[in-house]
Amino acid sequence: MLTDTHTHLYSEAFQEDRDAMMERAIGAGVKRFFIPAIDSTYTEAMYTLEQNHPETVFLMMGLHPTSVKEDVAAELRHVEAQFQKRRFYAVGEIGIDLYWDTSTLELQKKAFRHQIQLAKKYKLPIVIHCREAFDEIFEVLETEKDDDLFGIFHCFTGTLKQAHQAISYNMKLGIGGVVTFKNGKVDTFLNQIDLKHIVLETDAPYLAPAPHRGKRNESGYLSLICKKVAALYQCSEAEVAAVTTANSKEVFGI
Repeated sequence: MLTDTHTHLYSEAFQEDRDAMMERAIGAGVKRFFIPAIDSTYTEAMYTLEQNHPETVFLMMGLHPTSVKEDVAAELRHVEAQFQKRRFYAVGEIGIDLYWDTSTLELQKKAFRHQIQLAKKYKLPIVIHCREAFDEIFEVLETEKDDDLFGIFHCFTGTLKQAHQAISYNMKLGIGGVVTFKNGKVDTFLNQIDLKHIVLETDAPYLAPAPHRGKRNESGYLSLICKKVAALYQCSEAEVAAVTTANSKEVFGI
């Protein structure tokens, strides 16, 4: 059994074939889908997805750093209101993204810290989005680290040193399609990290693994990521599937 710890199945990219795409994923061994939030405009689509697939879909709630704008206070109120209504399995995806906009850095930091504290309040993991912001992310995590801080460093693309630093904050490393890229770099050192620190993800519809790079990603391609990881660790795909699914259960509590 494979677990996709990060997939945007509610995305408009799947409007035409969502159910068929999910059936393909289940046929490829993916039995659990963890769904990160972006902002309030997607909340209803997430709830509808869960209603249609209650056995396999597990929701997170949070404000994505690229959605941190002038209305950040209202968006964070929306996030908190959802937590007061129902159960979620993580606060995510949250973090800092300096690829698209550096002018909102201070706002992004505040929103990140605020949501880490929300996760601690509800005893939940965080799922971190980091793009060109390792130093900034680590700066916040350093001040928030304690026994209640844990989660997943989604789409990990850093160095071996940064991997160890992320793990030191009780984070699993989310490994996705980048591990199959010729210039992805993470494949050059991943097997130096114990498999107990790894979870698998697609980030569908983004970051499709080879040989689908540049096309729409889907959760069924998680089997290609599993295959690559198994080759790097020189173990069976069944072992990678079992260990990474067990790791996902440790993080999400289900």
